[in-house]
Amino acid sequence: MNRIQNLFAASRKSGKKIFAAYLTMGFPDMDFSRRAVETMIRNGVDIIEFGVPFSDPMADGPVIRLAGRKALEHGCTLEKVLECIASLRKEFPETPFVLFSYYNVLFSRGLEKFAAEAEAAGVDAVLAVDVVLEDRDELLTVLRAHNMTLVPLVAPTTSLERAAKIAEGLEDSFLYAVTVKGVTGARAELPPELEQHLKEVKNVTGMPVLAGFGVSTPQQAERINRSADGFIIGSAIVKLLLDHPDETGLQQLAEFARGF
Repeated sequence: MNRIQNLFAASRKSGKKIFAAYLTMGFPDMDFSRRAVETMIRNGVDIIEFGVPFSDPMADGPVIRLAGRKALEHGCTLEKVLECIASLRKEFPETPFVLFSYYNVLFSRGLEKFAAEAEAAGVDAVLAVDVVLEDRDELLTVLRAHNMTLVPLVAPTTSLERAAKIAEGLEDSFLYAVTVKGVTGARAELPPELEQHLKEVKNVTGMPVLAGFGVSTPQQAERINRSADGFIIGSAIVKLLLDHPDETGLQQLAEFARGF
């Protein structure tokens, strides 16, 4: 089994839900991002999603767009993100690492070259936001050849029949259930039908399900945990570090993570 499967097996045994966290890498610099990842893992985060900044992040809201733009201005690249992951893998040998990106970034690197580098760095899975079911075989085949898997996305508007097809062949991964329509960003409220939707998706796919987009409070996470295997937080973490890209921010990040 891979690290993702081991984590979810332990979660089922203990009853503990999974806390996954997204971070835009490279803001204000890669050393700070590395320290932010260390802080999150040491304070209860189970899975890290390493966001590779991209010039046209169509799925992201204003917070992650701003962080990504600043990271690109500061010279962040896919290569530097992978170097950071490789360093962190030595420190955290069992934590699942997901590379979160857009397909253009991976394709322009060369899929084979990228996959070999990602495997060497210790990446467990790739989440390519703009790769849909019909177009994923090219990427998935290369990832499989390098002992990695793909994290699929299911939107609130995805039919259950399509959700089942999306899950096929990805039993060694988890499903990212998007909680709201639109782009990333913290929300005051999550949809009233969310819990039923998550139950149905989990039932038809048979995969572990983590829900994200809009999650920013322990109360929202608790609600998600009633129907899913855990939750994902991104924009709230990125916003905290945008506001405090210093030691104060890391201290607040530790407190934020422990609050969940």
